[in-house]
Amino acid sequence: MGVPKEILDRHPFPGPGLAVRIIGEVTTEKLLITRNASRIVEDELKATGLYDKVWQAYASVGNDKAVGVLGDECTHGHIVIIRIVESTDAMTADWAKVPYEVIGNMSTRITNEVEGVSWVTYAISSKPPATIEPQ
Repeated sequence: MGVPKEILDRHPFPGPGLAVRIIGEVTTEKLLITRNASRIVEDELKATGLYDKVWQAYASVGNDKAVGVLGDECTHGHIVIIRIVESTDAMTADWAKVPYEVIGNMSTRITNEVEGVSWVTYAISSKPPATIEPQ
């Protein structure tokens, strides 16, 4: 059919769009954080050859904020949650045991490149009881 490989092999994306990856009120700021942080997660997985080895990877953001430091100033930024899972059918999923170095690179890039973020966490819950997309 001529469909490009990058479209055929891309991870499942939520039907409702990025809003499903936002916990609480959907704001322009949270949409930008989610979009940019998710791009970094996917970029890092592709750069390390892991993108095609996991079923889905994304970043989400909620209402919680944490204190950080930017230069000599204290900041109060959002906490980004990285979720990377392995699955075959989306009915069950397990968190991917991605090397710490890769997760560390994602965290460093997100906190340095995505405005309004001070912390990054890695979700390690399986489905069930957790789900793949937040909320």
